This record gives sequence, structure tokens and C-alpha cells, in this order.
Amino acid sequence: MLAHPVATASLALLAVAQTAALVAVVVRLLPGRHRLPPVRPLPFHEPAPGGAWPGGARDAGVSVVVPARHEAARLGPSLAGLAAQGATMLEAIVVDGASTDDTAAMVRETAARDPRIRLLDEPPRPPRRVGRPWAIAAGARAARGDWVLVIDADVAPRPGMVAGVVAAARAHGYDAVSFAPRILAPGAGARWLQAAFVITLVYRFGAAGTAIRRPERALANGQCLLIDRRALEAAGGYELAASSFCDDVQIVRSLGARGARIGFLDGPALFDVLMYATARETWRAWPRSLNMRDATRPLWRWLDAAVLLLAQALPPLVLLALALRAIAHAAPLGATARAVVLVNALLMLVRLLLLAGTAGSFAARGLGFWLSPLADPAAALRVIATTFTRSREWRGAVPAPPPMARPLDAR
Repeated sequence: MLAHPVATASLALLAVAQTAALVAVVVRLLPGRHRLPPVRPLPFHEPAPGGAWPGGARDAGVSVVVPARHEAARLGPSLAGLAAQGATMLEAIVVDGASTDDTAAMVRETAARDPRIRLLDEPPRPPRRVGRPWAIAAGARAARGDWVLVIDADVAPRPGMVAGVVAAARAHGYDAVSFAPRILAPGAGARWLQAAFVITLVYRFGAAGTAIRRPERALANGQCLLIDRRALEAAGGYELAASSFCDDVQIVRSLGARGARIGFLDGPALFDVLMYATARETWRAWPRSLNMRDATRPLWRWLDAAVLLLAQALPPLVLLALALRAIAHAAPLGATARAVVLVNALLMLVRLLLLAGTAGSFAARGLGFWLSPLADPAAALRVIATTFTRSREWRGAVPAPPPMARPLDAR
């Protein structure tokens, strides 16, 4: 007799907490009604450096910075895409982090055909500096363009991507803006997990293409991040984020806090990205940047963890548990249990709508993608777990000082 009131009270508390989480998610999604359209590339008739953009603005072109360490297996499409860019791309600087594979040789081979592409050795890295942002900082210091465009080595740019991102920044008045990709996930397991991980971002930060009202809650994607070089240098350079495993978010939030105009736009037509080919790679590596730990205050980390737990992780489990309970007891659910079913059904409806809404972010979908709500409990709990533990590696590389960089001609 004692267990029944306790169980009823627990269900009532769960219903209240999940209702609050549902309201939080809906509030975060509502600005998506007025989201900006996806950005498209400008492969033809793009302005040359010094040429006029809409409104008569002129600039000295774009310096693309690509951090690369042991990226020979993935760098080819990126180099090919960069070589296909038009005159807006002034240069592409690939910063090699003492790679022992063919990364440097691939860059030299491409540079022989396109002199805009050049190789730069990552300078010696002090302790407690993370390789990726440290390499980006070196590339940004060497940049000559008015804009610095950071892309990852696994990004395959479409022709006209560079002109497209600058045109978008100019049109919307951004000093720093990043773009959501089209994801290449070749395996069904990778699509299953990656689609669920993407939703952890949407639940916390809303959709791409909406106005950013609070810099400390801004989302950014370092796979394609454009920054006005003057704004970056005035803030102290990319070194601001050199100790962070979510350097893209930290640098954008830091710029926003200093008054820079920041944005996050949808860009699946601009570039493809192959982050992780398998579910195992996805599970091990992606959450260490998804958690935003280094750039988020503890209070927000706790609140976001609560939203993920209540709105994403629990609904499939709660609905399954209540269905099994009803079958086992061969009796209808009580009023409190029905309230819990209702709020979890609404949460699942929101999730299914987001599933359809994010379909365009994946080059291939298939059964793995459409079944991704079943991966939500594992994905949300994985992100929550990493939120409160500091990362110790980046793509398997422990952030310790690398060997002294060798001269370029010795590579």
C-alpha cells in the first residue's frame, strides 16, 4: 500500500519536470519559424579580391586556414575543393601538425598546381594547448586576407563555397559566422548515432539560421567558420581558444561578448563533411566537442543536461516502461500515468518533427537515420556524461607538445 502513493508521486514529479523540459525545447525552437534560408555557393561571377560586394563593400579576399595532423586519408577532397574556388579565395594555408603520414606531400602536390595553396608548419606547442586551435592560431597570424575562413581537413568544399560564405556575412552584417554542413555518414550505425547527436545540439541551442541574442549561448561549427580578421586580431587572435576542445564555440562566444556580430547559418549546399565513418568512431570521439564544456558556465551545463535527460533520453524509455506495465497488469493506466504518457508523446512528436527537419543535413539517410530516435537515450546520456569531464584528446591525440617542427624542405 505504501509503494502506490510513492509511485504516483514519482510519476507526478516526472510529469512536471518533463513538461518544463518540453516548454524549454519549444521556446528554443520557436525562433526557427523565422530562420534564414540555407546559404548557397556562388560559383560564377564572384568578386575578385578588391572587387565590390553588394552595398559597394570591398575587401582583400579570404585566407582559408586548414589545421591538419595525420590527415592524408581525408585531406584529398578538401584540397580538391579548395583548388576549385574562385578569385575570392586569396590563399589556403594548411597548417601541418608534425604529421608522419603523407599530409605534407599532398599539400605540396596541390600547391604545385595552385600557388594559392601553401603549407605551414605548426609552431612548437606549449603544454596544455590543444593542437587544433593552436594550429589555427598560427594560420590566422600568417593570413593576408580581410577574412579568415577556418575549415577542417575532412570538409569537402563545393565550388563557390568561399564566395558564398563571404556574401552571407556581408548580407547579414556578421563579423563571425559559421555554417552547418551536409554530413556524409557511410554506415547505417554512423547515421543512427550522428542523427541523434545532432538533435542534442538542437535541443540546447535551437535551429541554425536564427538570431543569436545571447553570445554566451551561441553555437558555432568550426568545420566552416568565417571571421573578420580585424575583429579577430582586436580580440587577441585565435589564441583565445588555444586551450579549448570546443575552440569554435569559445572563439565565437568571446567575440560576441566583445560586441562582434555573430551568426550560425545553415549550409548543406556549401560543403560536405565526413567526420566519422562508423558508430564506434562517432561514439568515442564526437561527444568530446558536443558537450561545449570549455565554453559553458556550470549552471548552463546543468540546465542543458537536465533538458537532454528529460526531453531526449527519457521519452522512449518512459513510454516503453509504461506500455510494458499496462500489459503486465492488464489494466488501464491511472490519471497520473496517463499524464506522463501525454507529455512523453508530445516530446516524441517534437522529436519526429525534428527528424524530418534535419533530413537535409545528411547526404544519405536510410533506415539508420529514420530509426535514430531509438538512439536518443544513449546519445543524450553520452553527451551528459562528457559534459562534466574534461576531454584529454583530440581525434586520439593527447594535447601534449609535439616534436619541434622541422623546416619545410625537410618534410
